[in-house]
Formats: sequence, structure tokens, C-alpha cells
Amino acid sequence: MRVLNMVQAINEALDLALARDERVLVFGEDVGRLGGVFRVTEGLQAKRGEGRVFDTPLAESAILGLAIGLAMGGMRPVAEIQFAGFLYPALDQILSHLGRWRHRSRGRVGLPVVVRAPYGGGVHTPEQHADSPEALLAHTPGVKVVIPSSPDRAKGLLLSAIEDEDPVFFLEAIKLYRGARAEVPEGYYTLPLGKARVLREGKAATLIGYGGMVEVMLEAAEVARKEGVEVTVVDLETLVPLDEETLLEAVRATGRAIVVYEAMRTGGFGAEIAARIAEGAIDYLQAPVLRVAGYDAPYPPFSAIEHLYRPNARRVLAALRKALTY
Repeated sequence: MRVLNMVQAINEALDLALARDERVLVFGEDVGRLGGVFRVTEGLQAKRGEGRVFDTPLAESAILGLAIGLAMGGMRPVAEIQFAGFLYPALDQILSHLGRWRHRSRGRVGLPVVVRAPYGGGVHTPEQHADSPEALLAHTPGVKVVIPSSPDRAKGLLLSAIEDEDPVFFLEAIKLYRGARAEVPEGYYTLPLGKARVLREGKAATLIGYGGMVEVMLEAAEVARKEGVEVTVVDLETLVPLDEETLLEAVRATGRAIVVYEAMRTGGFGAEIAARIAEGAIDYLQAPVLRVAGYDAPYPPFSAIEHLYRPNARRVLAALRKALTY
């Protein structure tokens, strides 16, 4: 089977969606002629035409407003926000309209909108180019939040998101764009939203994360294995809806949970995961739920200290060793 990186897999998914459904439109800043700042949409405009793949002004609120209007008119827009940290000017559209329209219309009108955005650090970007706003999006009623961790999963999950009848935020870890490679099936296939994956199993503790932190957890798990400690690794993939059943089952089996996420610690989605564990598995816990996250400060731009802010295997292993002392 051929091996693709994340950019290639997402590009292929978008091309398949455009070919399959004439209602699908792809647009955003520089996604047309340039092919996107990371070249995720490269070649799509030439192949599918300027009416299906097109550039927008540098106006995130307008991009989301356009997507909402197109969806209300029967289209299936896939809007790209160039970096997730640029979403903030569009918060009114997101909070006031995108997630509320099905409720506002008493279920008569859904908004099948996909909003793609690269997030997270690891590649020394400027300010606001490495933000991780998934908790803010997950706190928005009526939207789904999907964060893949590998090319094969990204392709299937994106196609599912485009088919979904409600808004989906599809966040793509920048570090994985060309850093992650995997065997990717050819053709059109979907993967279920709202389903977590157990990537490896062990009895000592459960590591829980998503997106760019999955490779960090797997690296830490491999080091722990060499030290004689076997851990379970859970890739959530979808934050909303959250696969609470798989999450709690994995934690109950080990009695220890370490949540790993790239956003700042306070108010991050890891806090929600910890709360779900406390509600559903507290009788099984042998140690407090620990979090390995970013710090309560802006992500350091262009910085040689980026590796100190972004969680890595060393910090995950330190949390694991602490959990094992209880």
C-alpha cells in the first residue's frame, strides 16, 4: 500500500469529496492558486475549477459567514482558516450562528460546514500561528471537533466530516503535516466520528491525548516499555462528541490516567477529560489524574524554548513516574 504524509492524505480527501458531490466547495485564504500556505489544496483549483476551489479575502469572519450562508443555501462548504490562531475574529459567527442554527430553526435547518485549520507548534512559527483553541471550540454547543493523528485517519475522518449534517471543526497538527507518514488506502472511505482508538495496551497507566500529542505519547510509552512499564495509549480523535465509553474503560483497566495536550493547562480540554474520568471512574483510580500540557502563557514564537513549552516524551515520562509512586 502507498505511503502518504498528512498533506497528501488531506488533499486526496478534498479531491474525492469535490468529485463525489457537486455541492462541496473549498475556499479560504490562498487555497486556490497558491494551494494553501502548507500546499494542502495544491492542484485542486486547476483540477476542479475556480468556481469550486477559490480564494477569499483575509477576513476570517467573512469566511465563516460565507460558509454559513452557503450551507443554508444547500451547499456543503469546506472553509480553511489559515491558522487556528486566526479564528478569533470569526468567534461571533461561530458562537452566535454556526452552532446554533439547528436549534434556532427547531431542527429544520442544519449547517453541513467543515472548518479546517492547522493548529499547534513544533515548527517555530510566529505568534498566533501555534495556538490550540480546541477547548474554546468544544465549548460551543452544536459543533463537532475532530483532531486526527495520522494521514490514514485524517483522510477517512475528513470525508466523514464533509458528509456530516452539522458543523465540524477539523484541526490538523502542523507538526504532523509532513512529519507523519502512514499507509493510506486508495479511494473513498470514511471513519466514524466520535470514536476513540486504543493504540497500545498496558496495565501500569493510561495515556490520553489527540492530534500532535499522540506521537509524543507513543514515544513515551516505548521508553517506558524498555524500563519494564507497559502503558495504554488512547487517541481520542474526536473531542466532540467524546467517546467516553472507550476513555473510561481504558482508565478503569489501569487505575492511573495522564492526559496530554498542547494547549495551555488552565481550561484546556484535558481538564474536561479529567472531569469525565472523575465522574465515571473515580472508584478505580489509584492516583490523581495528571495533566501534561502547555503553560499558562502565550505560545513562544520563533523560539528556541519552544521545546520547553510544548509537551514532549520527557515530560510525559515524568508524569508517569509520579503516577506510579501512589
